Amino acid sequence: MIEADTGKASSPIIPISDFFKNPSEVAHSISPKGDFVAFLKPWNTRMNIFIQKIGAKEHKRVTSVSDRDIPGFFWANNDQLTYTLDSGGDENFHIFIVDRDGSNLRDLTPHEDTRASVIDDLPQHPNHMLIQHNHRDKRVFDAYRVDLTTGDMELVLENPGNYTSFLADHEGKLRLVTSTDGVSTSILYRNTEEQQFQIILTTNFKESVDPLFFTYDNKSFYASSNLGRDKKAIVIFDPIKAEESEVIFQHPQVDVSNLLRSDKRKVITGVSFTAARRGYQFFDEERRSIQEWLEQRLDGLEVSIASVNLNEDKYLIRSHSDRDRGSYYFYDHVNKTLQHLVDVSPWIKSEHMSPMRPVVYQSRDGIIIHGYLTLPLGVSTNSLPTVVLPHGGPWARDTWGFRPDVQFLANRGYAVFQINFRGSTGYGRQFWEMSFKEWGRAMQDDITDGVNWLINRGISDPERIGIFGASYGGYVVLAGLAFTPDLYACGVDYVGVSNLFTILETIPPYWEPMREMMYEMMGHPEADSDLLRSVSPVFHADKIKVPLLIAQGANDPRVKKSESDQMVAAMRKKGVEVPYMIKENEGHGFRNEENRFDVYRAMEQFFHKNLGGRSDIGHDLLGTLN
Repeated sequence: MIEADTGKASSPIIPISDFFKNPSEVAHSISPKGDFVAFLKPWNTRMNIFIQKIGAKEHKRVTSVSDRDIPGFFWANNDQLTYTLDSGGDENFHIFIVDRDGSNLRDLTPHEDTRASVIDDLPQHPNHMLIQHNHRDKRVFDAYRVDLTTGDMELVLENPGNYTSFLADHEGKLRLVTSTDGVSTSILYRNTEEQQFQIILTTNFKESVDPLFFTYDNKSFYASSNLGRDKKAIVIFDPIKAEESEVIFQHPQVDVSNLLRSDKRKVITGVSFTAARRGYQFFDEERRSIQEWLEQRLDGLEVSIASVNLNEDKYLIRSHSDRDRGSYYFYDHVNKTLQHLVDVSPWIKSEHMSPMRPVVYQSRDGIIIHGYLTLPLGVSTNSLPTVVLPHGGPWARDTWGFRPDVQFLANRGYAVFQINFRGSTGYGRQFWEMSFKEWGRAMQDDITDGVNWLINRGISDPERIGIFGASYGGYVVLAGLAFTPDLYACGVDYVGVSNLFTILETIPPYWEPMREMMYEMMGHPEADSDLLRSVSPVFHADKIKVPLLIAQGANDPRVKKSESDQMVAAMRKKGVEVPYMIKENEGHGFRNEENRFDVYRAMEQFFHKNLGGRSDIGHDLLGTLN
């Protein structure tokens, strides 16, 4: 039985802005020499890069981006920082480099309609970096070595049309690629950059050997592999013999894909994995002792290393929990001191947040389904208004930790239910394959069964259950309202899929090499046309009988605006007006904080009206909906 924190008073209504405004500081990273810390911090409501000398109180702004938050950055070397930025959510990311003092800003990839990303920052070669972009052919990415001093770009590898990823060795030489023909995946290897790549392994895409990085002698590579097993394990793969030479670690319940290392000492230190919560297995006593020392001083919090300098004597530490967005600390390994740097969102008070509890239930066909349940503070667990929150992907998963949307909904009085339905990653190959061609069917049944599990335990009021999701989660909202019309009282679709035919027609060009794989996982538009029509909510809009709110970014490259347009048109054709929020400067989800305020303010009022939860009625909806 789930127990609520009924001994605690219900938390006050917390303003929407507290949950969804940009953090005070985040993404802290230490410079290679360990003398500076860089981080993202708001400037004119946009996240920009700042730096601070370790031990100093003042900090300096490095960038002046005003249209859109910088999503991420890293130290290219001790004197330069690199960041990526797209335009209005189109995901055509450019790579920028700027000096530590904010001067000499350059766009390394100044091509229109081109998507670029970093292959390897080459920490042992501070004046160079390996990148990839699709300027030559929008469907594939070519690999380049960039001189960070001059900006000169050397073509290292022209993509023949089927390469999907690249891996360099510890000397910065590009020696491993993966390729696909749509349904099979191959690993290609070469001993030097002067040689031609040769295929060393080909598997069906359902069986995978995912390269992580080379061994320190550059002769083999570490990989996350499910060859001959259900759960992915960490292995050493011998490219000459084309076989696994050693299994480093495997977990009986979940996939393992994160391998920890010390580049200075050239040793593997451990692995991390996610079951209900994150766990570690250490192989190295020094790394184990660091973790134990930190956890003793930050008791009750999840603790991780956010960044470390090249000498591995200065660390930045991140702590967090399900009720706390967390803090950053500076850890001096030589002197064994821990200094608090900043709280990510100091206005969030953990005592006003709700615990996120792992839960398990059984589907109608006997499958064990894992999820998380967050209950509002200070109330009974009986007959709560509930918001079901399916994750996107769908080949992804929910994890334990602080979620602003979850805590916002719990603060408004809702039980919040997250489900790792079949197909969610991390639970092994069999669980993943169970989702193939099951959009709107068994995958949807898992969610329905979870809702009924809550109802049968008396937690959820069957008359006050709403559903909210983004991307594939938005599809689940539409499918839930169309295919189980009596289960939900309302739904919020956020950049969700409505038509499986059109989503397959409009995939980004750089997904084209994976098209056949997508057909096998979702269904073929011709061979499986009856299936795709039967599970596409746009063709079943007449069955929806409860209120629906839709939000969409106009520049979304993954789920095109036409997906939401179709659904709104289908609903209006049957005479039902659907509140429809469109943001012209957004893509697959709203990054700018004013747009986040708008969508969650609309959602608050929508759920308040249809489910009866709490509302901060001081805010006005006028002007936010079309």
